[in-house]
Amino acid sequence: MTPDIKAIFLDVGNTLRIVVPDEPFMVEAKRQLALLTGTSLSPDDFFALLEERYKVLRKRAKEQLIEASEQEMWTKWMLPDFPAEKIAPLSAKLTRLWRDCDGRRVPRAGSTQVIIELHRRGYLLGLIANTITETEIPDYIVEEGLGAYIKTIILSSRLGIRKPNPEIYWEASREIGVEPVQCVYLGDNLMRDMEGTRAAGYGMFILYYEPKTQEKEPPSVQDKPDFIIHDMKDLLDIFPPRT
Repeated sequence: MTPDIKAIFLDVGNTLRIVVPDEPFMVEAKRQLALLTGTSLSPDDFFALLEERYKVLRKRAKEQLIEASEQEMWTKWMLPDFPAEKIAPLSAKLTRLWRDCDGRRVPRAGSTQVIIELHRRGYLLGLIANTITETEIPDYIVEEGLGAYIKTIILSSRLGIRKPNPEIYWEASREIGVEPVQCVYLGDNLMRDMEGTRAAGYGMFILYYEPKTQEKEPPSVQDKPDFIIHDMKDLLDIFPPRT
């Protein structure tokens, strides 16, 4: 196999996990958001207000390739009119509730088993994710029993920078102890994931074909991924046991 891949990094959203709509769950998340902050607005009106503020934050993040910490997100951008000393300690919980308003996040079928098998085959494994949460993904790893298999977790919310900035990929390769050319990245977004992977000098980029991503963010790059997969188990055809 060329190049000699030693480390496999995985995206999380729409790659390892997907969002499943669940109306009662989403309604309850909105209610809990309003309750936790003590707003006088109804849950729906409060959510609408937060949506408008979130659009401003996301525009900044995507244009500048930076990510706010949870505390900065809530005290400066989402709830600047609330006392910071009240909101800051609640930021992690607020982020989780905000994300729950989209639906339930569940592991993609077969993803946990594939991670375990790739580890058994001798590959180092890590995660690189653009995300506003600092705790949800580490908690997911624990819940799925993957702590012994995932060596490195790089989150934009902790590092402060976002894909496709190549620095986030370099940080991952430094932390896992493998040269970029011997790393591969699996993601669902050609523009964001492949652009950064190529710029960082990774040896390979694999696209997980996710129709929702392609519809929401149509690819504008001319470069092509090294592989396109439609099922997590397809990775096992690409990466045989290391010798």
